[in-house]
Amino acid sequence: MDEPNSRVLSIEKISVNDPYIDGYIILATINRPNKLNALNSAVMDSLKSLCAWVESNQMIRCLVITGAQPMPADEGKRPKPNAFVAGADIAEFVGMDSRATRDKFADNAVEAIWSLTKPTIAMIDGFALGGGCELACSCDIRVASTRSKFGTPEINLGLIPGYGATQRLTKLIGYGKTLEMVMSGEMISAQEALNIGLVNHVCEHDNLREFTMELATKIATKSVHTLITAKRVIRAALNSTLDAGIALEAEEFANLFDSKDQQEGVRAFMERDKPKWHDE
Repeated sequence: MDEPNSRVLSIEKISVNDPYIDGYIILATINRPNKLNALNSAVMDSLKSLCAWVESNQMIRCLVITGAQPMPADEGKRPKPNAFVAGADIAEFVGMDSRATRDKFADNAVEAIWSLTKPTIAMIDGFALGGGCELACSCDIRVASTRSKFGTPEINLGLIPGYGATQRLTKLIGYGKTLEMVMSGEMISAQEALNIGLVNHVCEHDNLREFTMELATKIATKSVHTLITAKRVIRAALNSTLDAGIALEAEEFANLFDSKDQQEGVRAFMERDKPKWHDE
């Protein structure tokens, strides 16, 4: 599958800084800075194409998603704030009924990102509101700048979240805090998001890209086959009982002993060498 090309989504290939790794990290930037990177149909279609490409391309080892920085303000105008994604494009909601809404939300990019087998990181600088918060929650790991803010303000439109926040937020931060965020519609700071487990890390915005790419590189240098297995087993914990999850882990753990990467990892450890993954 060819690399997706879109005016609303910029793609940067970053080689993994490891002599034994032949592959790269994808940094995908949602590029609607004048609309605070709001999710419209074009963005969602581009993200779905991106997901299909990432899943099919064996060279891609990790996906990082972020939002474009604001454009310089015209003279005399106030600059726009930073945003990861400030929400869905509400203009597209005008005139929609329940049937149109079901069709629009049934096959969406947030679920496509959630369904990726490869590691994903949300790099958040600024507003992550509504659909933006949900997009971040669909990624495996979230890294935010100190000036980021999170919220689910759909209640102010007479709505609830529609891209999974009522479920994923509950898994991340708990029942009570999710109810508070959804029912109040209020924003929380990056520090509070860190305190309640919504984000994994917070750093200064000047250091956000460096920190995130260092983390992405650490992940990208591991065995892709083992990463996919780890993600699948950990994800199963969201929907299974403890006993069923432990049984699945034991089975997948045993299966890895038949993989070339397990053999290579043990060899490298015993010989004090760096592993040369086969990714199978």
